[in-house]
Amino acid sequence: MANAGLRALLGYVRYEVLPAKATEDKVLSHVPRDVVVTVTASPVKGLEPTLDLATRLSAHGYRVVPHLPARLLRDDAHLKDVAARLGESGIDDVFVPAGDADPPAGIYDGALPVLRALSELGGPFARVGITGYPESHPLLHDDITIQSMWDKRAHATYIVSNLCFDGRALTDWVARIRGRAVELPLHVGVAGPVQRAKLLAMATKIGVGESTRFLTRHPSWFLRFATPGGYAPERLLARCADAFGTPAARVAGLHLFTFNQVAETEQWRRALLERLDG
Repeated sequence: MANAGLRALLGYVRYEVLPAKATEDKVLSHVPRDVVVTVTASPVKGLEPTLDLATRLSAHGYRVVPHLPARLLRDDAHLKDVAARLGESGIDDVFVPAGDADPPAGIYDGALPVLRALSELGGPFARVGITGYPESHPLLHDDITIQSMWDKRAHATYIVSNLCFDGRALTDWVARIRGRAVELPLHVGVAGPVQRAKLLAMATKIGVGESTRFLTRHPSWFLRFATPGGYAPERLLARCADAFGTPAARVAGLHLFTFNQVAETEQWRRALLERLDG
């Protein structure tokens, strides 16, 4: 990727974190205030830890994006209460996936009904994100996931792509969604420079964040972190240079899955920016 293009992506990043005990301190110690922080939610712990951490980080001056999985919301009244609580904390951006709670906590079984309910509430959030799947969803055909993005587009403002380690699959997917007239800006989901041992420890300890669960469904991916030279975020980005650099791709920035390795992710980003500037 041309230096200018990669620098632009690294200049607008989102760090996804899991709401663990030490997460707040890690963010405060290592993440600049101009970096967006997104907070996952789990069907095991419920929505409260996400809301609690999101409101605390917002009070510290961060732009925070809590995940609101549809299957963790009980009903319209619960959604309204959550929206009001976040609004009072100055949070104007949410990410709405379907979530993995089985059975659902309430009436919602997918993201679209929640998105519609938010619209009926008058659109309490300025920005609303939805999920994209560059590689196959474990339960849904690719064409269905793309159609789903089309159905959600009137209620959302951007897409976050799920984890993908295959540059060709990622660039092909970007072309496919744009070919289907899905024009929402895209934040490309990329794993940060994750150490395998720490990733395994996080998956064992928490095992509930959406990004962690998604990764554990693809055990071969762990090998990418274990093999010397097996995975480096910058190499994946370089393979996607042409696709990301075109205006038609509408790539707005990077969504980095930190798996709570926040210091390592920020150190990697700064070091790469320094190399690009050098």
